[in-house]
Amino acid sequence: MDKEKIKAFAEHVYRDMAGAMTVGMAYVGTRTGLFRAMSGAGALGLEAIVERTGLDRRYVQEWLRGMVTAGYLDYDATAETYALTDEAAFLLASEGTDHFMGGLFYMGPVLLGAAPKVAEAFSDGGGVRFSEFGPECVVGLDMINRGQYEQRFGSYWIQSMPDVVEKLNDGGRVLDVGCGVGRVSIAIAKAFPNARIIGLDPDEETIRQANQAAVDAGVEDNVEFVAKVTGDFGPEHTFDLITACDCIHDFSAPLETLKEMKALLKPDGTLFVIEPKAADSLEDNIHSLGTVYYGFSLFHCMTQSLAEGGPGLGTCMGPEMTASLLREAGFGRFEELDIRSQTNLFYAAGH
Repeated sequence: MDKEKIKAFAEHVYRDMAGAMTVGMAYVGTRTGLFRAMSGAGALGLEAIVERTGLDRRYVQEWLRGMVTAGYLDYDATAETYALTDEAAFLLASEGTDHFMGGLFYMGPVLLGAAPKVAEAFSDGGGVRFSEFGPECVVGLDMINRGQYEQRFGSYWIQSMPDVVEKLNDGGRVLDVGCGVGRVSIAIAKAFPNARIIGLDPDEETIRQANQAAVDAGVEDNVEFVAKVTGDFGPEHTFDLITACDCIHDFSAPLETLKEMKALLKPDGTLFVIEPKAADSLEDNIHSLGTVYYGFSLFHCMTQSLAEGGPGLGTCMGPEMTASLLREAGFGRFEELDIRSQTNLFYAAGH
C-alpha cells in the first residue's frame, strides 16, 4: 500500500468529521442567535459576545474557538477578538431571506439522529417515517425553503408560466400538494389575492403550523390547509394549478399520486414541479451538493418512502426519472422551465 495515500485519506476522514462537527456547532450558533448577535458588529471580545447574547460564558468561549478553526469566524490573536464577516453573515444571519443557509444546520442533527434506524433498515428493510423525525425536522425544512418560497415563488418562478398567471389573477383554483407549513400556498395567496388555494399534507402537526402561518400572514380567507392526500378528493374538485414542490421524490406511491393529481387538473391546467437539482448520472453528481443530496436521501427522503412501502426514489431522482414518471402517469405535456437556481430544477406538465 502507498503510505502517502493512506495519510492523505486519513486527512480526508478528519476533514469530513470536522465538517460534521462544524454543522453541529453552526446549528448551535443558529438556534441560540450567536450568528445574529455577531452580524454587523465587527470584532468582538468574548465578554462582549456573552453580554450581547446572555449565554453561558464557557460554552460561548468553546463555540467561538471551534468556529474559528472551522473558518466560520475571523480571529485576531493579539486583540483576542472574533468577527463574523459580512459575507458569512449574508448566509448565516439572514433568516427569512432567499439566501439563508441556517436550515441546513438544523437538518444536520435531524438526519444524523435517524442514522441508527436507517442502519437497521439496511438489514431489516423498511425505513424511518416522517413522524419519527420530530418537530425540529419541520422547522429545519421550513428554514431551508421559506425565504425562497416567499421571495421568489410569486415574483419570479411562477411568472415563467404566463397562462397560469392569467388564470390566478382571474380567480383560479390551486392545489398545493405536500404543502408543508404552507409557504408556497401563502406566497401564491399574496401574489394572487383572487386565487383560491388548498394546501394538503398528511401530517397533522404540519397542517396545524400551516393554518397558523396563514393567519399570521393575513391570507386565511383564501387559503385552506387540510390533513389529506390527493386520493381524498373527488371528481368535483378540479384545479387550474397543482404544485408539487420538493416532494415527488418523497412519495410512497409516486405513480398513483401523480395519476390522482392529473385527474384533479383541469384540461387546460398546469402541474408545476420543483425537484432538487441533481443530474441523472452518478458521475455528474460528484460534488459537494451531490453529497448533501445523497445524505438527505439516505437519512430522510428515500427512507421515509421505503418506510411506507414506497419505491424510495430518493433526492437525486434526476430529470429523466421525473419526465418518465409524469409521462407514465398520463401527462402529455412536459417541459423543463428556464428558471435559474443553484439547488432546484423546475418543470411544467399538463394533459
